[in-house]
Amino acid sequence: MKGSNIFSFHITQDRERRNLAILELIRKRGPISRAEISRMLGSNIVTVTNYADYYINKRIILEVGLDMSSGGRRPELLELNAKSGYVVGVDISPTNILAIVADLKVKVLAKAKIPRPSTNMEELIPEVTKIVKDVITKSKINPPDIKNIGIGISGIIDYPSGTIRDTDPTRGRTRVSFLKFAKALEQSFDMPVYIGNDASCAAFGEKTLNPSADVENLIYIYSDVGCGIVVNGDVYTGSSGCAGEIQIAYNGLQTDEKGYVKEFAYLRPWGVDLGVVHEAKKAVQKGSSGEILKLAKGNAEAITKETVLSAAKAGDKLALELLENAGKDLGVRIAYMIDLLNPSMVIIGGGMEAAGDLLFQPVKDTVKKFAFEEPAGIVKIVPTFLGEDAIVMGAAALAAREVFIQA
Repeated sequence: MKGSNIFSFHITQDRERRNLAILELIRKRGPISRAEISRMLGSNIVTVTNYADYYINKRIILEVGLDMSSGGRRPELLELNAKSGYVVGVDISPTNILAIVADLKVKVLAKAKIPRPSTNMEELIPEVTKIVKDVITKSKINPPDIKNIGIGISGIIDYPSGTIRDTDPTRGRTRVSFLKFAKALEQSFDMPVYIGNDASCAAFGEKTLNPSADVENLIYIYSDVGCGIVVNGDVYTGSSGCAGEIQIAYNGLQTDEKGYVKEFAYLRPWGVDLGVVHEAKKAVQKGSSGEILKLAKGNAEAITKETVLSAAKAGDKLALELLENAGKDLGVRIAYMIDLLNPSMVIIGGGMEAAGDLLFQPVKDTVKKFAFEEPAGIVKIVPTFLGEDAIVMGAAALAAREVFIQA
């Protein structure tokens, strides 16, 4: 699917596909010889040489010395010129707006973060414009050297209509035009703007930048609010860009309907904290005391995800129980995904991975219990490598990818 302001997840043009394959290989494996590129991609050496010479003329790649020779002329080594262009990555999360400037190897040069105002997408344009200007200034990069802006947004994206639906009930679950949003930024910065779902960006970021995630099929679980899917080495977004939503539309149901679906509780939305804050507040209000209430200074409303995690690490019984239950619930959901997609790796992000084995052990035990043994036997379930930067780094990596495709 490809259209205005949409990342190129599915490439149809031969030249664009070859651009990406060669430049991405040089990025990951460089310094590398033309012969190695030809061998690893299964491409004719003359074709690889012609492309390499073109990239050298455009200063996208550099010749950086000579490789060892097995006889005859020593082959020249090629390396990506990471400073030949720069990109901006933006993460518009439910709570914050994060922006970075990075080179074409996605090395971060500057970073900025602000709280997200509680307003709809189109009304965020001034805030996003300001933070992008600020981070570019902070990076000291000449603005014309910045090639693209990539944005990861929380919500359900519908590419054919050019809209995104905010699923946060506190903001009214509004549906707005992400194309209008992107065009406004393009006018401000005079460069292409590409938009994708936050979890899809995070999945691509892990696939591209996590040395341990060099696999063809993986899932990035963003707590319970969505997941990014990589199939055969590329992001899978579905027919209209909505793939990866791993919860049922529960909040819009009537009371009697909610009673009917109670047996499907594992597919209900819990929130970024997997519901542990809600359950902790409920337990405290019923009279439970302990480390959670102590850390919250006696105020149940002051309980946060960090409160529960700190209490659990201190051995608090309630906090440990909440994390174990959250791990079991998430494990059932992951078991569904493992049976459906048979990935090599499941990466858990969104913040709750900070609990470590207190969360991961019940997740793994539950997956082992509920998933079929064949797909469960090969999958690795690991915490995010990129942490809270997974979305913004993925957005920047996808923006750099667009530079490669259009080289």
